[in-house]
Amino acid sequence: MNRALACCLLTTTVCLTVRAETGPASPTTSKEESPSVGGATVDLAMGGTGGAYFLASPGELVVEVVKRDRNRRGGRRDLRAILVGPDRCVLRDVTLPDDDQPKGSGVGPPRRARLSTHVRSKGVYGLNVTVSGDRYGDDVVWGFRTNCPRYLIETSRGHRDERHSEPIVLLNRDRPGDVCFVPRKGAFDVEVAGLPKGVKDLPVYDAKGALIETIEVGADGRAAHTFEPDTHRDAVPWRLHLPKQQATVQIDGVTRWGRGDLYPDLSYWTPEPSSWFPLRTYRWILTPYNKTVYGRPGDSGEVSFKVHNNAPEPKTVQLCAEFPEGAWPVRLSAERVEVRPGQTKEVTIGYTVPAKGATRVCHLRATPADDADFSTYSTLTVKAGIAPATRPLSMPLVLKPYEHENEQFGYVPDGPVDWERYFDLDNRPFVRSGSKILARRDGQWISTDLRTAVTSRVPEFGGTPSEATITNTKIAFDRDNDLYLMATFGSQAALLHSNDGARTFSAYGLGRSGGFDIEQFSGHNVPDGPPAILRSVRTASDKKLRWRTISTLELFVPRKDNGRLTVGDPILVSRQSLGVGAHSGVPSAVVSRGDKVHMIWAEATDPKIKVPGVPTYVTTYDRKTGVLKEPVLVGYGAPPNDVHNRPCITMDSQGFLHVLTGTHGQPFHYARSLKANDAHSGWTQAEPVGRGLRQTYIGLVCGPDDTLHLVFRLWRHDPKYFASGATFATLAYQRKRPGHGWEPPRILIVPPLSEYSIFYHRLTIDRKGRLLLSYDYWSTYWFYRTDHFGRRRALMTSSDGGETWKLE
Repeated sequence: MNRALACCLLTTTVCLTVRAETGPASPTTSKEESPSVGGATVDLAMGGTGGAYFLASPGELVVEVVKRDRNRRGGRRDLRAILVGPDRCVLRDVTLPDDDQPKGSGVGPPRRARLSTHVRSKGVYGLNVTVSGDRYGDDVVWGFRTNCPRYLIETSRGHRDERHSEPIVLLNRDRPGDVCFVPRKGAFDVEVAGLPKGVKDLPVYDAKGALIETIEVGADGRAAHTFEPDTHRDAVPWRLHLPKQQATVQIDGVTRWGRGDLYPDLSYWTPEPSSWFPLRTYRWILTPYNKTVYGRPGDSGEVSFKVHNNAPEPKTVQLCAEFPEGAWPVRLSAERVEVRPGQTKEVTIGYTVPAKGATRVCHLRATPADDADFSTYSTLTVKAGIAPATRPLSMPLVLKPYEHENEQFGYVPDGPVDWERYFDLDNRPFVRSGSKILARRDGQWISTDLRTAVTSRVPEFGGTPSEATITNTKIAFDRDNDLYLMATFGSQAALLHSNDGARTFSAYGLGRSGGFDIEQFSGHNVPDGPPAILRSVRTASDKKLRWRTISTLELFVPRKDNGRLTVGDPILVSRQSLGVGAHSGVPSAVVSRGDKVHMIWAEATDPKIKVPGVPTYVTTYDRKTGVLKEPVLVGYGAPPNDVHNRPCITMDSQGFLHVLTGTHGQPFHYARSLKANDAHSGWTQAEPVGRGLRQTYIGLVCGPDDTLHLVFRLWRHDPKYFASGATFATLAYQRKRPGHGWEPPRILIVPPLSEYSIFYHRLTIDRKGRLLLSYDYWSTYWFYRTDHFGRRRALMTSSDGGETWKLE
């Protein structure tokens, strides 16, 4: 069955027309150039990216998208418009191509696409808009028309490494326009810039048309006003009127957010007061939007859905099952769910797998009891057969917009995937889940809550048990199979130790908090005693160089006597460290064998002194003598003064040390120690693992046969996946067999959208050499990310040294 039918089953007709037109070099689209859609006129010309949501009732839904290139920079600017149903079934995915005009030629001719679908059942539809080579939407003008009377625009660009802000950019100076929004309850500022000459003031009205305020415009085309909390909010949305629709608009609580805002990062507005509907209040009311399961005919199963209350007051949500292809037996655990503000509750649908070769579809509808006008649904698809996810994947795994592992392969994780898994000496898995540790015992996953499992603190330190928080996802084991992990109690850092398989813990104080790394198993390192710990504490940052931060780096080497630990004082390693971190890759910064503890770090340098990258050092601490040796420079990771460039160290079965220098968009450099278990008797020359590779975020382990396995983010251009030739970030794999060079990279995952992505990947290895890759896809685009409730983390494994991979 076609997924558009199996997933949505509400589209009897999907129509698409794409056309290019020539016209005047102006961002203004006249009514003659753009025919109305169902009689509705929406004269929009916007910058930025994002999209819109439509509360669509049964009948035809039409959305016409218009785009023009501003041609201010070189490169292609292809606009991608994706129309999705309430269950995020992709109804149409279309590209409005670049106009092929030269740089500096001004605003080009319009490109249009008309998307239509027949709506059988009411729900919230979405329009996702992205632009190749322009994740902020600075180089295009776009807009849309629709016959749907209820819609909201979400201005949501790609991320910036700064406070989130989504200014509304309007570029249609030949027409008046409005920005309609719901004001926050507290005081808020409205700031408008870039107004054309002749605009003297900006009136603000409530939903009944009553004037609230007139904002005066200065000679510089700017206007600003602070609305106090006592200004009435009786009739919303408010309407900011622009005599000429050319401006950049910032509104607190709408385009930028502060602590205490009810709806952070939800940048909703509309040009028409009548089109407003309460999407903010009911955001993520029912998720996941769709779920696909497989099974043997006649088997019974259950699928969980989450009911969420995004409103500031309690809500009751009514649930019911609908059957677009005819009724079949399902069991709904609840028909009414009462949910407190911010709370999420679970409901289940029980099902029986149909006969061989058959598929059954059920819509689960959610409607607020006090607002029957709002209603939407999720979709459950049940298929007879074996899920494709159980078989080795045909690599690379190509994620598609709104179609990830479950939608494509019926992937349902076999166990927790909150974070990466680690294995004790008996190869039993452990994984962190919030403030809990999950352990596999007797065929079941058992949960231990650290807030109640810590039985002693040595010495006694501040912070209450309820404040216990795991600060690092790594879990370590020593030769006695005792378990260790890092946590904080309030502002106090602690090493947690368990000698009963994570049932109970003792907490050993480490003093001030900071960034921590702990020696975890990376293939051939099993510490004789408690694992060594690195702590980094930031001491300086550079306003001119964003990624240049300076931290002290300290080493803790705990001892264990009769089951109790002595942590000891921290040992200073460096005052110029770039720190430790677990953003992506979670590279190993410390390994040990016997009495020797080897560590690696990168340092900041004087920006005035030219260096090829961050200098990367290794050194060794001797447990027996208590001596920390002088650091040894093993290589550089480009560019210099960049915290992304955190290196990695591991060891093979013979004890030889292997290191990679961290980089940011450039090739990693590899070196090996000349003597086993010895960081101070020389190293091979650091060499790139490949020429021209744009690599970041090291994940490195060493297999039983001493093969090095490396997973990282890799930037690519490949028209096979993105016809526009846009840059995109993949998750890639390389390996180095003993005595051989590094093999070329192999792409593991292709993202659903171009431009910036990260995968928050974590590569671990079990005691038998099986590779486990935990990842969580993250798109730069706020629109796509925000729409998904929770995380997307999945687990991919390889039992044959990276030859084949499967979801688990």
